[in-house]
Amino acid sequence: LIAPSTNTDLHPWPPTPISRPRPHLQLYSCLRRPSQAPRHGAFHVLQIPTATDHNTYRRGRIFLAMDLIRRATKVAPSKPPLQLPLDEKRDSKHNKAVDSRMAFFRRPLRLKGNSTISVPLGVVVFFPMLVLILIFILFVSHPSSPGRFLIPGGAPPKMRKISEKYDKVFVEGCAQPDTSQPRANAAFVILARNKEIDGVLQSIKSVERHFNRWYHYPYVFLNDGDFDDNFKEAVRNHTSGDVEFGKVGPDMWGFPDWIDPKVASEGIAKQGDAAVMYGGLESYHKMCRFYSGFFFNHPLLLKYEWYWRVEPEISYFCDITYDPFQKMIEHNKTYGFTIAVKELRETVPNIFRYASAYKRLNNITSKGLWEMFVEPPEDDDEDTSKDSDTSPNPEKSFWDTLTGKKENIVDPESMEGETYNMCHFWSNFEIAKLSWFRSKEYQDFFEMMDRSGGFWMERWGDAPIHSLAAGALLGPQDIHYFRDFGYRHTTIQHCPANAPGKQLAREPYLEKTTFPEYKRFEEDDYWEHWDDVQEGGIGCRCRCDTDVVDVEGKEGSCLAEWVDVAGGWEHPY
Repeated sequence: LIAPSTNTDLHPWPPTPISRPRPHLQLYSCLRRPSQAPRHGAFHVLQIPTATDHNTYRRGRIFLAMDLIRRATKVAPSKPPLQLPLDEKRDSKHNKAVDSRMAFFRRPLRLKGNSTISVPLGVVVFFPMLVLILIFILFVSHPSSPGRFLIPGGAPPKMRKISEKYDKVFVEGCAQPDTSQPRANAAFVILARNKEIDGVLQSIKSVERHFNRWYHYPYVFLNDGDFDDNFKEAVRNHTSGDVEFGKVGPDMWGFPDWIDPKVASEGIAKQGDAAVMYGGLESYHKMCRFYSGFFFNHPLLLKYEWYWRVEPEISYFCDITYDPFQKMIEHNKTYGFTIAVKELRETVPNIFRYASAYKRLNNITSKGLWEMFVEPPEDDDEDTSKDSDTSPNPEKSFWDTLTGKKENIVDPESMEGETYNMCHFWSNFEIAKLSWFRSKEYQDFFEMMDRSGGFWMERWGDAPIHSLAAGALLGPQDIHYFRDFGYRHTTIQHCPANAPGKQLAREPYLEKTTFPEYKRFEEDDYWEHWDDVQEGGIGCRCRCDTDVVDVEGKEGSCLAEWVDVAGGWEHPY
């Protein structure tokens, strides 16, 4: 409301205006400021000087009216922007397109032809999918499911604790290396050739950095040929313990005298033609036979009671701050492994029939480990293999199998109702008591397996030989799983998580043969930054390779089979 303060003839106004020396206008606004108390009662006062002429007065009224409108729009709630006809058409087309796509799923389906009850087609389509997803989740998480180790209780297998009924981790996390105790009568054993020097040095550097820099155990290097001076010098420069070099004679490496070399060579050639992995390499067959039945009787090893096998081109990822040999003795263990996987089926098609025959002919009862290597029994499976008419004669020549003279009356992997599941301890790493390999029981087992011809006519590896012998002769309490060891060979790796609250400061280790010298510091700095600790971890200062997936829980792993015979998971869910 506007009124002149001096000329009451134009617009009379009841209140008496505030007197001023010059004429002016008073504006009484009903708009209140939220942050200030009102002045002049319920009104705000805005004074604007005015001229005496009527035009100026009229312009002032217009200005004040516009100011009132501007203030009102700031206080009043905003309205949505005006929608143009073109926008309405565009939105209409979009809604129609969406409706047309969804119309198919909204189409009603009658439960019966004359029923008044209908169900949208979308429910019929998506509900079964939801049910299948739920079934899959329940299947994978069920304790009897083969997939339970892929998603076990929401935690990776290497984070779950295994029952300690028969075995447990020797040391969780780090310990201060106790070098005051006497060493075990043990050695590292490496079978290699001169051309493998780079891979051998890689392995030695890893062993020394993570373990032997504290304990200084000796090395025994074996070769079917002669080691040259360059190989010997390089090895001695990298090792902290004593080193011996030996040669494997033809009595341990070559064809046995009871076999025709031409027949064996022909069998090896056929495996090469069939693309059996390493099947066409004669030296590989000889190596597997040597490690299966002879290495422990080599003259350089006769004085030792324990051995730790090392292969060229292997890597360790965790510091091993305790003496595993002494721990094996302390806990009365015979054989230790760090990886258990399945063998290639085409390499050992007949191995189980002979291993099972040895067990049966010697009236050997399982001590609880044999079950790790056989498929679980099926309730509805008819046990026809127990019939004496269908049982194979293990004394029958193995050559009959190849020439087709043998009656193929049973599954070569099935014996006594049992089927080999292809599991074995990966023997390129193993810590074992040599007296077990030298025992009469093991020697008899090897003799029967050797006489079958499977080391030549098939590609039997030392890993399934060691494993099936352990299954027949040992129990779970005799085996130790070095789960705290981080280890890799080729593309297969096991590497534990670091134990929380059990990591100790690391002592620098500068490898003296690395040049230029700055690379020594770079390499040591790499291991100074180990992986973060994780709940359930057991490792000591581990830094795992990240280009491959841990074998635990991976397809082809035999962790599930080991856990079953070892007492199960500590917490199944």
